[in-house]
Amino acid sequence: MANYVPRLKKVYKDTIAPELFKELGYTSPMQIPAIKKIVVSMGVGEALGNKKLLDAAVADLTQITGQKAVKTKAKKSIANFKLREGAEIGAMVTLRGTIMYEFLDRLINVALPRVKDFRGIKATGFDGHGNFSLGVTEQIIFPEIDFDKITKIAGMNITIVTSARTDNEARALLNKFNMPFRK
Repeated sequence: MANYVPRLKKVYKDTIAPELFKELGYTSPMQIPAIKKIVVSMGVGEALGNKKLLDAAVADLTQITGQKAVKTKAKKSIANFKLREGAEIGAMVTLRGTIMYEFLDRLINVALPRVKDFRGIKATGFDGHGNFSLGVTEQIIFPEIDFDKITKIAGMNITIVTSARTDNEARALLNKFNMPFRK
């Protein structure tokens, strides 16, 4: 287990990085874009009234990602939403290294094809700095989640942070990983 290398990491080093080096015309291997981290978060606004929903969201995120999720707190008080500063209203997990590549592999090859009426991901999620964000409406697309034990179906936000400087470089990187963008 000590010398285990995830499948996507091996593919990146062996084929994707050399292809991007040639295609994008870099002069140094350090310029090749790579995935730095993946942040998966869930907003659970109903947690203000029912703390069990937040605990369930943390458990679901932990089960999906394979890493313990943390509860996030509100940064500001918003009277219209009966929200107080410091109230726990969400959960998030930041993935790096081996766990990150394993999660990306499961997301692209297992979870996204299980979305009902899936036609691809909109390519509008790039932020201008080479990072890509997408939203998933149901956590039940992941095979780790037992459908019978779900208390409430919730969506999640997935942000893929890359070292690419432009959106075109990040799009080329994610295309090489077979991210199913809508044509």
